[in-house]
Amino acid sequence: MDPSESPSSILQSAKSQFLNLLGDNEKGITDKTLGTLMESIDIAVRAQVINDCLAAGKIELLKQGKQLIYKLKVDSRQAFDNDEENVVYTIIEEAGNRGIWMREIRTKSKLPITQLSKVLKTMENKKMIKSVKSISAYKKKVYMLYNLEPCTSVTGGTWYSNNDFESEFVEILNQQCYKYLVKKFETSRQLSSPIERKNASYCKSSEICDYIRKLGISKVNLSEEDIEEILETLVYDGKVEKTCINDSNSPEDGTTKIYRAINPSLTMTSLMRMPCGVCPVASDCHIDGFISPIKCIYFNDYFEF
Repeated sequence: MDPSESPSSILQSAKSQFLNLLGDNEKGITDKTLGTLMESIDIAVRAQVINDCLAAGKIELLKQGKQLIYKLKVDSRQAFDNDEENVVYTIIEEAGNRGIWMREIRTKSKLPITQLSKVLKTMENKKMIKSVKSISAYKKKVYMLYNLEPCTSVTGGTWYSNNDFESEFVEILNQQCYKYLVKKFETSRQLSSPIERKNASYCKSSEICDYIRKLGISKVNLSEEDIEEILETLVYDGKVEKTCINDSNSPEDGTTKIYRAINPSLTMTSLMRMPCGVCPVASDCHIDGFISPIKCIYFNDYFEF
């Protein structure tokens, strides 16, 4: 450092050097590497530079293992061409990863629809924001910051692909989970003690999750929570029983959910399966009418004459 320089110019020079280093290293710089690259800068000045940049929101401080990493925070605000973009960006930023509808942006920004559409398109092209289709409204999009991952309330999570519910995938998982529990139940029947039989018929969701992963039927990495959602559908269908046990290893409330296959409590009879009960034109159905049980293809599917 030049001793003739004023403290403010030294600080400004060090700040520029610091930000340039971070700009050249998108993944960030460790504290140790920073000390080597800015060895000529006094430690106190380096500390002041880091604190000033953190306070100004120009950098972010991350921790990787035991190392501190300094990373340049890409501030899209610096790329604003006008006040309208600034206003729209702030509104979208407040919405977080849930996103915000165009109508809400228009209401809050008070911009005409034509002007707002132009601003949104420009900001998308500059990768400030992005539009994401929401499962809650067909053909509608929500806007969020470009670097955010949309939450499951927008994408639908594991069971949705391109906003379409993967019913076949869910049904396959449903069948495989139930098949595993039935096999577990049948194996447990070989035990002599009734208590042992019942305990052996239960299994944790983590066990079923491992089984599904080994089958390789899913292209996505299913979590235990995903499998528990499938198991809940089996519980509602009356095919599976769920209970909780004390578990000191549980990361949540000290309990763990366990499941086992059971015999359905109610067998569906032919009368329950017949379509007449939910037919929207049942009141117009007569033996000699245009709508007739003799002509009904659904009726004939359930009963033979």
